[in-house]
Amino acid sequence: METLKQEAIGAISRLPESADIDDIMYRLYVIDKIKKGQDAVKEGETISVESLKEEVKSW
Repeated sequence: METLKQEAIGAISRLPESADIDDIMYRLYVIDKIKKGQDAVKEGETISVESLKEEVKSW
């Protein structure tokens, strides 16, 4: 299993040479959000589709 550091290094290395700091930070941000989402699912911290639809209506 890949460590977070290894995953970050891999993600950065796959960016084009012309990537700037914003590109790097965005890629790391996305990795972080995906990991947090996966952890939430593992912990059962999810809501039903019906609850989400009700929440969206209040926007």
